[in-house]
Amino acid sequence: MLVRILQAILVVSAVMAAGLSEAAAQSVIGVERAGQGFYKRLCSDAPAAGHARCHGEIATDQAGRPLAAGLRPFSRSTLGAVPYFARDLWSAYYGTITMPAVPAGARPTVAVVAAYGYGQAATDLATYRQLNNLPPLCTATLTTGCVRFTKLNQSGVAGNYPMASSSWAQEQALDVQMVSAMCPWCNIVLVQANSASYANLGKAVLTASAFPGVIAISNSYGGSETGSSLYSAFYSPVNTITNGYAGKLPVHIAVTVSSGDSAYAGGTEFPSSAPYVLSVGGTSLTYNGSWSQTAWAKAGSGCSKIYSQMAWQSPVLPSTACVGRVASDVSAVADINTGVFVVYRGSYFRFGGTSVGAPIIAGIIAQRNVAIRLTLSSGTVASSVYPNKGGTTVATGYGRNLYAQRGALRDVTSGSTGTCAIGFLCKAGPGYDGPTGLGTPNVSLAPF
Repeated sequence: MLVRILQAILVVSAVMAAGLSEAAAQSVIGVERAGQGFYKRLCSDAPAAGHARCHGEIATDQAGRPLAAGLRPFSRSTLGAVPYFARDLWSAYYGTITMPAVPAGARPTVAVVAAYGYGQAATDLATYRQLNNLPPLCTATLTTGCVRFTKLNQSGVAGNYPMASSSWAQEQALDVQMVSAMCPWCNIVLVQANSASYANLGKAVLTASAFPGVIAISNSYGGSETGSSLYSAFYSPVNTITNGYAGKLPVHIAVTVSSGDSAYAGGTEFPSSAPYVLSVGGTSLTYNGSWSQTAWAKAGSGCSKIYSQMAWQSPVLPSTACVGRVASDVSAVADINTGVFVVYRGSYFRFGGTSVGAPIIAGIIAQRNVAIRLTLSSGTVASSVYPNKGGTTVATGYGRNLYAQRGALRDVTSGSTGTCAIGFLCKAGPGYDGPTGLGTPNVSLAPF
């Protein structure tokens, strides 16, 4: 027993030395294998009722010590090396590594909602942007040629932030940096909820939606559907009624939510299963001269036991056996085996999980909004997930509009998230499937 105690102390000390808190060190028992390596989840596997856990993962050694990620030069010759940098993600989803400049008047804002505090958010984000050759953050002395980063508490105040949590802080680092990767000229607002309760996270979503210029809100967390109908209105447009609760969100804002990292067996999670969000599943993204994707084995997928299927989803489903809302709608890279490059507390790590996908999709939506503002006249974008150049909402319900634009997505046809009686809920195949939804973004094909 004494030997085990000493071993535990040594492991905790090692994790803390790597730049993580004691709270993160206590989760060492959760170390899992990923391919030839190891990883652990950033947040607890079993949140309390009415609470969510973050969906991020970090690559570690066998003892749970986070593995440092190395830097590499900005060149096409290193495209596809892991973990993925911003240029890799641009190549995979935009078909280019060229990131065009955008005038200040055409820069939308993406919001990230997460729980608890993260004091070094701006510092780490600035470092990530510098290392990825992205536009700098605005400062007191730099006011042009930069993007604005704002941090708020759940009441919308730039101060009086909630207590810190190393687990959720790492999640926030991942989220704001992935938004930066996919929309380099987007302004970003980070809204920190007081806790991981559905009530506080929902209030933070409302605060994010009220921030000027926000067109997408990224949420990389989830938990049990049980009792969630009390909070679903936080994720619904104002002209909807969900389970008796009137929606509260502006109709033009897209809300992306990670589907979870517990595979099909883990069940659908809230708010990914909320009717009007974009549920983001996960893929394994690899490069061998060109990019290819398969369904990530751990991505959340399934049939909701609480929420009804939406009218726009039903026609694309391969079977009528599931009558509930199906997760997911769309997907992006999540596999920790490749992972993405993230800066946390000044050090470099490899992160994964469907937490990667939610901010990636939010960033892509915003980036396409930039293109529309610059190139299209008002009213020419039919059934869009974002407002058109004139700022008028084209259609209500961003989920419906995504399903109307299936040509903007690459179908993912292989991989699975487990074993299930209704095959498409856990197995990728031609057309719609639960693990990857309609597919992954291919913005070179059509406006997403």
